[in-house]
Amino acid sequence: MRKVASCPPMRHWYSARRWVEMNAEIPSRVQPTPNAVSAPYWEACARGELSLQHCNGCQQFQFYPRTICSHCGGTDLAWQVVSGSGRVKSFTVVRRGISKAYAAPYVVALIELKEGPSMMSTIVGSEPEVVAIGASVQVGFEAWSEDIQMPVFSLT
Repeated sequence: MRKVASCPPMRHWYSARRWVEMNAEIPSRVQPTPNAVSAPYWEACARGELSLQHCNGCQQFQFYPRTICSHCGGTDLAWQVVSGSGRVKSFTVVRRGISKAYAAPYVVALIELKEGPSMMSTIVGSEPEVVAIGASVQVGFEAWSEDIQMPVFSLT
């Protein structure tokens, strides 16, 4: 008979220190680290706005932030506030959070924004059973720390 290995304790890949933080009595969520390219995105989120890079060469929006256009390779990029509306392209229901900081169940979704790009986020304010592919959503923002406002979406 084959022996089945038991699952090791959940550990986050960042570091042993991060594992301790996520499994503390009052755990913290994984925080993004803004850099020179992504800082305007996070600053807009802090103001309650969803802002995407727009290429002045080919007139396309892109997400995630980068130094060149993912459509044409151009470098003439500008930040523009967008509508924040979109549709659920795909989703999954997480029934076991990676730590106490992530109360399960919750919905992780790929959102296709009205302006074209897709972004990964969470669906809030609805039971997981009512989320469906093609459902209309609107962006909102949730405080993940004193410095970070995370874009989240609600069904409309």
